[in-house]
Amino acid sequence: MAERVRLDQPRDIRRNFGRRRRESDPERFGRFAETFARFMGTARFLGYMTVFILIWLVWNAPFGPDRWRWDEYPFIFLTLILSLQASYAAPLILLAQNRQEGRDRVTQEQDREANTQSHADMEFLAREVASLRLGLGEVATRDFLRSELRGLLGDLEERAVEAESD
Repeated sequence: MAERVRLDQPRDIRRNFGRRRRESDPERFGRFAETFARFMGTARFLGYMTVFILIWLVWNAPFGPDRWRWDEYPFIFLTLILSLQASYAAPLILLAQNRQEGRDRVTQEQDREANTQSHADMEFLAREVASLRLGLGEVATRDFLRSELRGLLGDLEERAVEAESD
């Protein structure tokens, strides 16, 4: 069904001229940050970084070919690359932690509400059980009725014996 046109509002005059605007997802970068932070906390990432640095050091140390070395002994370029990686990794990790903290806060609030509701339900049930106990105190139980019937039966038997003896 076509969208209704309202005559009391101006028309939207935006034209894309062949370019389609991509819908922006505000959570996209946050998901990327979490994925990246999760990957950086794995043994695989540490293994990749270790292999990368070892290859870099061996290639640029005196063991590698002389004319193909691009970073001599103090390894300034390697230090720069590692510093850049750390400068980008730290904010991404903090962003991922903030998102996780937000999710944890929502979960804790839901748990708190569920605990409050459970507590109220338990108090209600406790009051109901107490009122049932009080009500049962006034109702004749099976054992009480049996003992009363046995007593009456005994009285009837005594009267029957008395009537026979008279």
